[in-house]
Amino acid sequence: MTAHDETIAKIRLLPESLVKEVSDFIDFLVWKSSGKDSSSWLQSHESLELVESDFSDYLSNLEEYENRLARGKIQW
Repeated sequence: MTAHDETIAKIRLLPESLVKEVSDFIDFLVWKSSGKDSSSWLQSHESLELVESDFSDYLSNLEEYENRLARGKIQW
């Protein structure tokens, strides 16, 4: 299974509210890798939410969710 396939499979297990966060983060990564002018992105509504969020907490929470799901503590 490729990294794309694994990532998509994980996203499909997330509740809709977290899928939106993942989508916003992907938008950020695409923007970051495109080399576009940061001032235009920083003025958007999505960027304000993303800048205010704490990705270290987000990633650790996502990892914990995945672990609990794998252990069967969460039913999908």
